[in-house]
This record gives sequence, structure tokens and C-alpha cells, in this order.
Amino acid sequence: MDSYKELKDSISQIEKQLQISFKDKEVLLLSFIHRSFFNENKNLLKNYNERLEFLGDAVLNLIVSHLLYEKLPQIQEGELSHLKSCLIDAASCAGFIKKLKLENFLLLGKGEKMTLDRGRDTILSDCFEAIIGAVYLDKGFLETKNFFINHFEHELLQIINTPQINYKAALQDFSQRTFQMQPQYNVIEETGLDHLKTFKVAVLINNQEMGIGLGSSKKVAEQKAAEDAMKKIIK
Repeated sequence: MDSYKELKDSISQIEKQLQISFKDKEVLLLSFIHRSFFNENKNLLKNYNERLEFLGDAVLNLIVSHLLYEKLPQIQEGELSHLKSCLIDAASCAGFIKKLKLENFLLLGKGEKMTLDRGRDTILSDCFEAIIGAVYLDKGFLETKNFFINHFEHELLQIINTPQINYKAALQDFSQRTFQMQPQYNVIEETGLDHLKTFKVAVLINNQEMGIGLGSSKKVAEQKAAEDAMKKIIK
């Protein structure tokens, strides 16, 4: 439990990097406790960060949805959804926590540390969502929104102004124009622990496999499969 004591001793440093002073220090501490660490220290800890992650995910979705609605009044729902997923996917959220220089405070179990490289973005993303949940519980929605935008406005505007191609939408358009049908996405393999899965998805058009994609969620894997298919189509 020395690492937990070190985390508690570092609380003022974490607040400084967040630029927030918490009334409830315990909720901030909780956001850095991964389930694997809790499982190895159940006799001394009461909980871990997954409930905060659940809350933070919902708050983050609302913040970014509101931001996109305000910034892009001419963009329709489908493209807004794609932009939102780009802004708050695992890679983006992992980047946010790295920018705050908080990733080294996350407490992991010994086994999880050994596999960290394989699922690093997912684990860091979950921690960032838990931090958002902690800020929301302690400060409310408005301060959480201001915290997120103040820290990451540059990254957000960069993605908004130079969005990634929505390969799923492009493939759907191609499929409907060419075959008068929508692409079909099938999960063909799931690997990894329950909280750290990798999905392998195939996309089919007219019963023909067009592309394969891997991702930390089905949505990401489907986007990768569509990208693989479109790159083959436009060769």
C-alpha cells in the first residue's frame, strides 16, 4: 500500500496540475485507483474508479456534444457523431491525461502493469473519464465544462477544423450507390480481459468481405474495417 500512500501525499500536486482545489479529496484519489489495484488491496480499500469512469463518460459526452452543437451549426447529426467520437475516443482521452502529466499517478495491480503496453490508451482513457467524473461530483457541470475546454481547447479545435474521414459513412454511400444495400459489420473475434478487450470486425457488402478492422471497441473496429475497405476500393 506504499503506492497508495504516495498517491495521497501527491494530492496537492495533482490539484496543481488540474488547476482545481477539491473539497472532497477522496473522490479525486478514487479516480486513480484501477480495479486491478483494488483487487490486490481489498482489505484496505473500499472501491475503485469504474463508477466514476461511467459518470465521467456521460459528462464528457454532454460537454463535447454541446461544444459541437455550438461551434458547427451547419453540420448534421451523423457527422457530429463522428466528430464527437474522434474528440473523445481512447487515443484522444489518453492524450488528454498525458498533457496533464497525470498518467504516472494511476495505481495498477502487478499483473496489469505487465500488460499495460497492450492496452495503455484504454487504461489511461478510463482514468481520464474517472477524473472528469470526480471534477463533476466536486464542482458541478459548468466548472467541469470550463476545466475541459480551458485545458484542451487547442486539441479540440484542431480536430474540429481538420476532422478525420468518416470511412463508415463513405463506405455506406458507396454500397448504397453500387449495390443498393448497406454494409454489414460482424465481430469475428474478441480477445483480452473483460475491461481490456480488442475487437476484430469484418465488413461485408453483398456477402463479400471487403475489409477487416481492430479496435478497443466495436465502434472503433468498425471504423477501421470501413477504412480498410475504402482504401481497397479506391486503389
